[in-house]
Amino acid sequence: MKLKETQDNNPLHGVTLEKIVTDLQAHFGWEELAFLVNINCFKKDPSVKSSLKFLRRTPWARDKVEALYINTFY
Repeated sequence: MKLKETQDNNPLHGVTLEKIVTDLQAHFGWEELAFLVNINCFKKDPSVKSSLKFLRRTPWARDKVEALYINTFY
């Protein structure tokens, strides 16, 4: 199976984590985002930079944020 074939059905292909966090924050705001995905990086002094740092190290949280992005924008 070629790599391209495996990415055809992946809506996140080519979308950076920074774009995901930025788009969700612009759409919902930090407060609503913290309600939808219950993680501290969205609750206490939130920023894109701190969120990216946390999400890159925490696969379960990243999965939740990516799922919210897909459900919101696709």
